[in-house]
Amino acid sequence: MTKEEEEQQENNVLAKEIESWNSFEYSLREEDSILFNKMLNECQKEEEFSKAYDAKDKYNSTTESLFMALIFQQQKMISKLIDKLSNIK
Repeated sequence: MTKEEEEQQENNVLAKEIESWNSFEYSLREEDSILFNKMLNECQKEEEFSKAYDAKDKYNSTTESLFMALIFQQQKMISKLIDKLSNIK
């Protein structure tokens, strides 16, 4: 399988996983739903999901890969904010 085919397969897996969360999104308040959607879209733009998906073994699910990518993305954001606050002081 070529690198391009692997990336396409991962994108399809991610799209299906995100689609499976639609009912959760609809249960949220509007502002939370917008944030939830933004969070998932950011995950699609970054390569964290790809890294988490590649690292998973037969015991991990696609959902766990998505969660790990989201947690990592949030941690990066927190670290950037802490750095910015440190520079302000």
